[in-house]
Amino acid sequence: MSGLNESILTWILLVPIIGAVLVALIPDRDKTSPWLALITTLVTFGLTLHLPAHFIVGQPGFQFEINKPWIDNPAIFYHVGVDGLSLWMVVLSGLLGPIGVLASWNAIRERRKIFYSLFLVQQTAMLGVFVSLDLMIYYGFWELSLVPMAILIAMYGRKDGVKAAVKFFIYTFVPSAPLLVAIIWLYVRTGTFNFSVLQSSIANGALPADALFWTALAFLFAFAVKVPIFPLHGWLADSFSEAPVALAMVIAGKLGLYSMLRFHVGLFPVQARAIAPLLIALTVIGVLYGACVALVQRDFWRLIAFATLSHFSLTTLGIYGLNLTGRDGAIYQTLNEGVIEGALFVLLGILDTRYRSSQIASYGGVAARLPRTASFFVITILAMAGLPMLNGFIGEFLILSSTFTEVSRGWAVAATLTIILGAAYALWLVQRIFYGPESQMTISTPASDLRFNEWVALVPLAALMLVMGVAPRIWMPSIEHSAQMPLVKQVTESPQLVPMTTQETTR
Repeated sequence: MSGLNESILTWILLVPIIGAVLVALIPDRDKTSPWLALITTLVTFGLTLHLPAHFIVGQPGFQFEINKPWIDNPAIFYHVGVDGLSLWMVVLSGLLGPIGVLASWNAIRERRKIFYSLFLVQQTAMLGVFVSLDLMIYYGFWELSLVPMAILIAMYGRKDGVKAAVKFFIYTFVPSAPLLVAIIWLYVRTGTFNFSVLQSSIANGALPADALFWTALAFLFAFAVKVPIFPLHGWLADSFSEAPVALAMVIAGKLGLYSMLRFHVGLFPVQARAIAPLLIALTVIGVLYGACVALVQRDFWRLIAFATLSHFSLTTLGIYGLNLTGRDGAIYQTLNEGVIEGALFVLLGILDTRYRSSQIASYGGVAARLPRTASFFVITILAMAGLPMLNGFIGEFLILSSTFTEVSRGWAVAATLTIILGAAYALWLVQRIFYGPESQMTISTPASDLRFNEWVALVPLAALMLVMGVAPRIWMPSIEHSAQMPLVKQVTESPQLVPMTTQETTR
């Protein structure tokens, strides 16, 4: 078992890329590529489950770590590992792989070989971002994640995929240029891309503070666009409207939020503290803006895009509140959103495939014809709205309560409005699509309820919404352990880090 522990992360990265090559090389038959992609993603998911099964809570540092020389000059190492922060991100990415293949089974009818090959490359890139501990290796996976997304949006867009792909690529690629410059500057000054060494060097004051401010800003800019944070969300709605379901699950949030925690707050705690008040203001604006704009959308893909902006802004608030409870809540909420959005995109994809429309006004009374789809949709929407006993409640509660007690009561009250607004647009969406009188489109379009592959995709996600809502202690010990690392405690427990005003603190 120790041998597998030493190589498990390598296998997790290799299996999907091997699958991508095999899919690309086999003859282009419609039935072959989905099955091979499904087998590949199931094997990858099975490998990711080895991590929580053998993760030792309480053990300091990274686990399952590999650190081997790759390139001599510059000194780039194949350095990978996981801790409580990245552990569940890897497992979530592994889970969404087979879910994405199953969701695409009936939706992708043309050029399947290209689709599934690029989808597997995308999965490798995401997993690589979560396990990389060498900044140049991390940057390579970060950039690789952009390419399959852009190509697949362009190829499989519903109306204007090329325009959405170009916007997505420009928005996300341009901020990567200053990120690369910042990484190279760190290497020139320290001679290493090693995350742990850089973390120690910066903490010990080995680098000039003025230059570190701009370096940290370059990191933050790239991550803020990828989340996205208001007002850097211009690519999000078009990408959600055009992206295939399997890509929409991973197109926003997880990579940016994880990178903020690991490579912004984790590397630059002082600079994160300095810019936290601005980011808190922007995130609260994003929470309210996203929810309000979602209320007036008439296309359900765009409604979900702005709802995502609101929810991930709330998660970012938990990160930059710079306290342990908020940080735990932000990590847990990132996992929650991955599960909820995965189910939501599968369900919306079912409606779009059956009725060939994403216009909410075209729907009505669908529950009478698709009762099982309606049941899963209601569960997912209630989880998204933060109903107690479902997973969305736990993360939101931790973030909002920590903001109220540790950051600012005013910002907390403002952010809490998203729960009311979120319930409004979520329940309105359910009522308009599934209940009320049947629309002409619903009556005239024959549509079947859930198929077997859709059942298999939705049941585990619905089960996770319930289990994560009632038994968060399955996930929280490892998450909380990552928050006890010395530099994390330094940035979250120092009195200077609390943005709350003196007057509020003394109340």
